[in-house]
Amino acid sequence: MHTASTIARFTALTVGIAAALAFGQAHGAAFQLKENSAKGLGRAFAGSASAWGDASVVATNPASMRLLDGRQFQADLSAISFSAKFDKYGARYVGPTGKAGTGAQISGGNGGDAGMIAPVPAAYFHLPFGDNDNMHFGVSLTAPFGFKTEYDRNWVGRYHGVKTDLKAIDLGAAFSYDVNPYVSFGASVFVEHLALELSNAVDFGTVAYSASKGASAALGLYPGSADGFATLKGDNNAFGYVLGGTFSPSENTNIALSYRSKVEHKVTGGKATFEVPTTAATVLQTQARGIFVNTSGKATLTLPASATLSVTHRFNDRWTVMGDVSRTAWAPSFDSVTVDFASNQPDKVLVFGYNDTTFSSLGAEYKLSETITLRGGVAYDESPTSYAHRDARVPDVTRKWLSFGLGWTPSEKTEFNFGYTHLFTNEPAINSISDTQSTLQGKYKVGGDILAASMNYKF
Repeated sequence: MHTASTIARFTALTVGIAAALAFGQAHGAAFQLKENSAKGLGRAFAGSASAWGDASVVATNPASMRLLDGRQFQADLSAISFSAKFDKYGARYVGPTGKAGTGAQISGGNGGDAGMIAPVPAAYFHLPFGDNDNMHFGVSLTAPFGFKTEYDRNWVGRYHGVKTDLKAIDLGAAFSYDVNPYVSFGASVFVEHLALELSNAVDFGTVAYSASKGASAALGLYPGSADGFATLKGDNNAFGYVLGGTFSPSENTNIALSYRSKVEHKVTGGKATFEVPTTAATVLQTQARGIFVNTSGKATLTLPASATLSVTHRFNDRWTVMGDVSRTAWAPSFDSVTVDFASNQPDKVLVFGYNDTTFSSLGAEYKLSETITLRGGVAYDESPTSYAHRDARVPDVTRKWLSFGLGWTPSEKTEFNFGYTHLFTNEPAINSISDTQSTLQGKYKVGGDILAASMNYKF
């Protein structure tokens, strides 16, 4: 079977794809990504853990590897176009009483389009072995979480956020065992690399005014008079696991259950850098020594667990229908995250207040011919954010999906798939208060489109 050489070839491919993942960011509900399969995208990810012939089950539900046909390698690439434009904006200083502490308007534009177009690659390898190929080994490389927003540096909400960049990359190894042709169980273990960068402007006029109890006004330092900048960066590697079971009451029906664990990232080598205006730095040196200086920091960030129920039923040789329901446990993992600085800088508490969410989808496949398969699906993708906790960094909102897909099988060994999804959204409103007590009120115009392609090769 040439197993060693096969794995060696796969390892070389994953190194290249990992390099691509390091530069790719994307956007999903909050920052959870489902975009790991072009075939799955075409049916709104209905049947994501129970459908025949999609190697992405190596990552989503290892127990369903028995639904794959022999040794194979699959590579997927999704392109996510996400738009987030702040509209009807207004921001005011409401900090300590003083020259600008009575509700003065903050200057700046709407920040431009904070979204972007981002690639999200994925790759899978499957190898059956054992008596009658009743055991399965798989390797996966995916990006389950990722998000990036970036505004103009001098926008009206600059104290609330300028750049937010989070990405998580998983490399997993999976194993499953078929008890019989109708029951199988599987598990995978993955290592996850998390990288995070947050930046925002700092109103050092307000900081100096508060530290000096108003005396800084004589130096021209008052709310809104002296902007600086702050950047937080950190990364960490941690482990997680996926458990799954796939049950087939008949040869035409699959019912799958899968669970992905939460992953706790303890970022201990984070860096905080501050750009402080000279006049404000002088005041802070005398009134609040040791704060807003470059320093290290630590924080614990827990990415949430999720559970999926997936059902696929084949009516006949042409029609197959499928459905999914997933639940993601954002709370309490994302109630808040505390950054502990090594300097005298007070802890920074990032309040998320996320709620648990449900993703549900229905999809269908129609085999038009021996080589062409058509797909379609709809989904309801619930956001963990709410008006009370929505912020400029993640202006998320519940969305509805409409998906279409096409599969082409030119030979027994090669298959190509394409998927497209349009996201329908409302205009999320925001009413946020920054660390220096400035407000940001308005609405966002958000939208998204996703296009994906994949290649599956059997050998």
